[in-house]
Amino acid sequence: SATGVIKCRAAVAWEPSKPLVMEEIEVAPPQAHEIRIKIVATGVCHTDLYHLFEGKHKDGFPCVLGHEGAGIVESVGSEVTKFNPGDKVIPLFISQCGQCRFCKSPKTNLCEKGWYDVMSESDTRFTCKGKKVLQFMGTSTFSEYTVVNEIAVAKIHPSAPLDKVCLLGCGVATGYGAALNTAKVEPGSTCAVFGLGAVGLAAVMGCKNAGAKRIIAIDINPTKYEKAKVFGATEFVNPKDHNKPISQVLYEMTNGGVDFSLECVGSVAVMRSALESCVKGWGVSVLVGWTDMDDFAARPIQLIAGRTWKGSLFGGFKSKDGVPKLVNEYLEKKVKLDEFVTHNMTLAQVNDAIQLMKTGDCIRSVLSVALQ
Repeated sequence: SATGVIKCRAAVAWEPSKPLVMEEIEVAPPQAHEIRIKIVATGVCHTDLYHLFEGKHKDGFPCVLGHEGAGIVESVGSEVTKFNPGDKVIPLFISQCGQCRFCKSPKTNLCEKGWYDVMSESDTRFTCKGKKVLQFMGTSTFSEYTVVNEIAVAKIHPSAPLDKVCLLGCGVATGYGAALNTAKVEPGSTCAVFGLGAVGLAAVMGCKNAGAKRIIAIDINPTKYEKAKVFGATEFVNPKDHNKPISQVLYEMTNGGVDFSLECVGSVAVMRSALESCVKGWGVSVLVGWTDMDDFAARPIQLIAGRTWKGSLFGGFKSKDGVPKLVNEYLEKKVKLDEFVTHNMTLAQVNDAIQLMKTGDCIRSVLSVALQ
């Protein structure tokens, strides 16, 4: 069971839009139903940047960012029966309590115990220099240790390589599931994926595994095409190469539009393009990219004519159920992960990793946090 306070290193975001600072923080022991986790590896996801640079949650500081990590259980609080010290785990930014009306429904992966509306709960197990430090998305993987409620922790296969499966804590699960679970891509169909970061490439992989015949990858960065091919893209379109709207380009390429489109950027303008790229009658467009800054818009005729516009959070996977299965699929070579990792760094280099993501020069940087 839990010992005392742990002092460890963490990258603290003291205020918006400023570099993270490596600090010594105190991590309190886990309380009832909580698990203290030694983080071994973490990805850097665009949502971390969003909170730091663009988000509206100015009161969400100081905090420790990071929500795409993997580690080992250090200790458990009272009432925890399904986890033991030494277990390999992935902390989850979407909980699965198993009791609420959402958890009991097969229609959604939301959970009423979730906290998505607040970005950082005021309840935290972190302090630094005598100040409370918030836990971003309830996870905070940019720290050597973190404390997470057991309803937001997935126990995974003991042989899983943590520096790869950490990506299933957000980006890869999000894109892959958006294609499989939310769009429900069909065999023989034509798909378009807008935005070829980790989420978009995972969506491409989901389309391929679902049996899509044509997968058109779309990005304004032409260097992304070679990567997209690895995951199953059959064609590439750079909107900058055309003097007409991308939806018109796709309309002409596909005899009236694609069956499924996935927006993996987080731009309301691209969301509209993705919808308008779908074929009438049965086209489905899914919003995957995260944004909460602007309203989206489209002409009603787009939907009246039979298109469906829907959104996806964490790929529609119920988190505690889905993540261990995805880890097993990776171990069975059904899901790729290694190919997403373009840079390996240490936690102390987190600001370099953030810079790489801002410039689009990486797919995923994985930071080693603690040695196993």
